[in-house]
Amino acid sequence: MTESASDVPEENEAANTTPISEKRHCKEMRKDKLPPYLRDKERILYPRNTRTLPKIPVVGGQPIEEETCMALRTLVFGSCASPPKIEWTRTGLTLRPYGQSLAFGLRTPRNTTRGLVTAVQAIMLKHFLFKCNRQDLRVEPETLLKPSYDRQIEVLTSAISEIIWRCAGGFSGSMCTNVVSNTVPKAVVALPQDTPYLQHSVQYFQDGLTETLHLFEFNSLEDLEIFIKRYLYLFHDEGGPGAKLLLYSAVLSRGLSKVQNDLEDPKASILGGCSEEGPISIVVLILTGRVSPHLHNGVVHVGDENTYAVPQWGVLTRSEVGFLIHEGDVSKQPGSRLKTPSLPIWVTLCLGHHGVLFNTNRELLRNYHAERRFEVQYFTCGGSHATLTVDTRANQTSGLSDAATMEAADIAATPLEKLIRSKWQDALIQWNGTPVM
Repeated sequence: MTESASDVPEENEAANTTPISEKRHCKEMRKDKLPPYLRDKERILYPRNTRTLPKIPVVGGQPIEEETCMALRTLVFGSCASPPKIEWTRTGLTLRPYGQSLAFGLRTPRNTTRGLVTAVQAIMLKHFLFKCNRQDLRVEPETLLKPSYDRQIEVLTSAISEIIWRCAGGFSGSMCTNVVSNTVPKAVVALPQDTPYLQHSVQYFQDGLTETLHLFEFNSLEDLEIFIKRYLYLFHDEGGPGAKLLLYSAVLSRGLSKVQNDLEDPKASILGGCSEEGPISIVVLILTGRVSPHLHNGVVHVGDENTYAVPQWGVLTRSEVGFLIHEGDVSKQPGSRLKTPSLPIWVTLCLGHHGVLFNTNRELLRNYHAERRFEVQYFTCGGSHATLTVDTRANQTSGLSDAATMEAADIAATPLEKLIRSKWQDALIQWNGTPVM
């Protein structure tokens, strides 16, 4: 005789009742053995996600005027009637995971923003290694290069503020040495809001950012740092407009007319016809506060007997962070004010690729003996990292008989080694370990 369909569920239910009750009883017994703070789930305190910056809505500021908006876009990108380079709206100053290897570094794709981001990286390394508290000076450099999250945020805030303040003339290195001025620096920070103040037209192509900017002015570096920290997420977020906001703020702080004079051509733009990783002038802007296309020291007057001598303004004072170039063009070599900075950190341009070369010893460029044999680290915002030993004693002891050997070694050298030798000529260079690529 077959069982009815209604009897089957009742038997299954009865069969499953005992195991469930037993499991519940065992679970309650285990719960009794737990400490009090784990028994009640409502009392568990979960740590905050410290890697998420607070996203505070932008309030205040002066809406950008139509004339300023069009002039800014044209000066930076060459035209306001066509869409700008899209990567500038999608590249932020993004930090790497804190407390780990390369935690000092920024990460960014290889596009025209790479030069600017690399220059920011160099400024950050200056703060990580040489602008720390006195108690941190006793810490090993390797520890300083594995910063905590709070230290990362502090350094990124300081670097952005320093760059904008320098462009505003807030440091003596960004002003002309032969001009005495009592003008109070006026730093300008450009941040986006929701309302566009310039509509799409034949004369202006909306990019979703420039026409929504609000401008904030500061006459104090301390106030500027507080403001930057409050809205740091706009500069930091990956895929955000951080690179573009920093470039806009630097240009506005320098002044549109001064930037045009720096470029020495009324029709020139900062990013017009630039290379794959951005123009040299942006690196110079970040390091010196001026958008100069020239790397030589001081002012050079160029002309002949048939034309008036035209001044070409280069680097006016010794920079804290340097610049080294290996592009096969000797005429593009920086002067001593960039090649020998006050701190052992250099932005590098090696066959079209930007990177940072640095040493952790503050006295490297101040002590002759320290430059005999030392280590340098090379880092790119794409994630490459290498450590090399530079030995300059060879060019002090080698004679004419070694000239052929040195020439052969130079031919076999990698582009990075040739770049290092543009600073330390005839140095012997050894790679330590396997580079991270």
